[in-house]
Amino acid sequence: MTAAPRVTLAQIAEEAGVSLATISKVLNGRTDVSPSTRARVEEHLTRHGYRRRATAQRAELIELVFHELDSSWSMEVVEGVEDVAAAAGLSVVLTVSGNRHSPAPDWIEGVLRRRPAGVVLVFSDIAAPHRDKLRSRGIPFAIVDPAGDPSPDVPSVGSANWSGGLMATRHLIELGHRRIAAITGPDDMMCSLARLDGYRSAMNAAGLPIDPAWVRYGDFHPTGGEIQARELLALPDPPTAIFAGSDLQALGAIAAGREVGLSVPGDLSVVGYDDIALSRWMSPQLTTVHQPLRRMGEEATRLVLRMAQGERPDNLRMDLATHLIVRGSTAPVRA
Repeated sequence: MTAAPRVTLAQIAEEAGVSLATISKVLNGRTDVSPSTRARVEEHLTRHGYRRRATAQRAELIELVFHELDSSWSMEVVEGVEDVAAAAGLSVVLTVSGNRHSPAPDWIEGVLRRRPAGVVLVFSDIAAPHRDKLRSRGIPFAIVDPAGDPSPDVPSVGSANWSGGLMATRHLIELGHRRIAAITGPDDMMCSLARLDGYRSAMNAAGLPIDPAWVRYGDFHPTGGEIQARELLALPDPPTAIFAGSDLQALGAIAAGREVGLSVPGDLSVVGYDDIALSRWMSPQLTTVHQPLRRMGEEATRLVLRMAQGERPDNLRMDLATHLIVRGSTAPVRA
């Protein structure tokens, strides 16, 4: 009895009406194949008894990658990722790598060995070779983007930074302040520039001049806010209000004000950005722009899990709304 000839992948591709490259993507677990096409290919593979080569077991976890772990900021994102991952029966592993722009070059080999169900990165972007390697192994990824402007083909979740800067500055203007300074973040981060643009727009719309000396770049940490605020308050005509591009910088600005004998908000009003838990425990409680960090982590994880199921999002970029929370660190300007 003559054995039936062994079917080839080329024959299966022709029968299924797809390219050989599509067959390869299905076999390698790539996510850039539509669910209907994947189902059709799988049906033909099963009917012909095609036996796949053994592949490494995918870990039941989501890998969450930061360039640094700051307990007051990053934990908001961590909790959002953990909530969605736990609901899907997955664990979360934390990795620290690289700088605020992208993970270190050696990170990619480690994640390929770990084979997580998906990756959430808190960076401005991810290098093209890294993207290609993750896609070739069928590992979906998304960026939580409070810091930059990812490439158009990178799934990401961000927030409305320009609107946040506008709302913070407009609030101070409505309180009667005219000499309003801004301490934003590093000048190579898109979110820093967007928040500063919002500040400029509010000032311009109100017909208020912007002294170049009032615009400062910090590092999003308390020390940066304190250093910049100390210089601002030493000006011959110092500001009566400061919009700080992060809550931690606002904390530093308040400390600088107290160093020179100013009360907050009596002599100096301060608005922060992020609405981290610490902002509710400061004295006075901090007026701030709420950036939905926890929800950003949740939505990025949901996006990754949908891609892991073979979905291709129609919109790769999601920007969540920000809103102002008025507390005790702002008050009408003194006459």
